[in-house]
Amino acid sequence: MELHPLRVFLTVASEKSFSRAAERLLRTQPAISLSIQRLESEMGEKLIDRSAKDLLLTDAGKIVLEYARRFENLQGELENALAEMRDKSAGRLTIGANESCTLYLLDHIERYRGTYPRIKVQVRRSLSSKIPSELIDGDLELGILTYDPEDDRLVSKVIYHDHLAFVVSPGHKLAARSDVSIMELGTENFIAHNVVSPYRAVVLREFQRHKVPLRMDLEMPTIEAIRKMVQRNEGVAFLPRMCVNEEIAQGILHEVRVKEMNVDRKIHLVYPARRALSHAAQAFLELVQSS
Repeated sequence: MELHPLRVFLTVASEKSFSRAAERLLRTQPAISLSIQRLESEMGEKLIDRSAKDLLLTDAGKIVLEYARRFENLQGELENALAEMRDKSAGRLTIGANESCTLYLLDHIERYRGTYPRIKVQVRRSLSSKIPSELIDGDLELGILTYDPEDDRLVSKVIYHDHLAFVVSPGHKLAARSDVSIMELGTENFIAHNVVSPYRAVVLREFQRHKVPLRMDLEMPTIEAIRKMVQRNEGVAFLPRMCVNEEIAQGILHEVRVKEMNVDRKIHLVYPARRALSHAAQAFLELVQSS
């Protein structure tokens, strides 16, 4: 089997369109359709349901798509290996992280780029729950998580200790306080992150345990949006401390300790246990561990 038809199929499935796949591959739409037909003939299965209004994969198509992605990842690994053989400072590094962990990476990436300027770095925003499987499948080389995936197929190392910070605006009535009891927070309007996380569950559990109402009348999709709303004194929030370090230092936000809540966050660097790290990934691992 040739790899080119699989690459064409992967592009069609990713773009969900024959015409957009043709534009991306600089081919004509009839050429793309012919390539898919030949692949279907070789497989002996229909891969795309052409009766549907939108482009849908058949069950066979979904299986082929999974393997097409693996082939593409293997090709990337091959290119990396050859580049590293010719020049130890060349290659590509792909890291998976959620929004808050991406912020943690900035200083490390700056140092890494200074030492290895020819290595291409891609930080891919991923849901924390999906990063372990993406590492195992070879879609990522390294992952940054706020939990230990506890999987024998992965190595997990704690590289940073953080905590949940209760933050308010400088104009908030609690801004002058160094600490506060959770019992005093029942009337506050919390700006919540509408992404499921173990730390959101911890906050909910602690308020329930102390029988304190938790008002979350406003939910936002990003930490950046939550931060800005708190700065405008539209509410208060629990945010990862590393995401508000600069704002607290500049006096844009104030951190107030909640006596009953000491929620530590451990940042884990995770990578496959049974697959050799590329030179680029190994160099990043060593840089982070030396910090």
